[in-house]
Amino acid sequence: MKIVSSQDWRDAIRFDAPVLVADVVPGDATRCVACGADGPLYERTELWAVKHRHPKHHGGFVRFYCETHKPAAAPPPAAAPVASARARAAAAPRAQRRTTSPKPTPITDRPTRTMCPDCFVEVSVHGDCGMCGAQVV
Repeated sequence: MKIVSSQDWRDAIRFDAPVLVADVVPGDATRCVACGADGPLYERTELWAVKHRHPKHHGGFVRFYCETHKPAAAPPPAAAPVASARARAAAAPRAQRRTTSPKPTPITDRPTRTMCPDCFVEVSVHGDCGMCGAQVV
């Protein structure tokens, strides 16, 4: 079974990019998170939704901001430099390369076990079959 988070309107918002609340979720007028609970109610066309990263929840969390408190859009992350395969091979020290281990040799000198001819199970050291009780020599 694969467990995934449910799909909702917050998944459509990019991280740290202000989006008009009216474009992502309809509803009644609400408050700016920075203005507080005593702040004025704003229409959803006047509020900005910003999705922030969360250290323990990969989906992040969304806050609504008025025009005054709207955070600036974060710059896109810089692309990591990509090294070519030839450059990576040259940088890898030869002494650390893996060597193949020899294959294990099969063990052929194992003692044969006594089996019950009726039940085809291994009998005890004393020669008694645990299934049918027969004495095997």
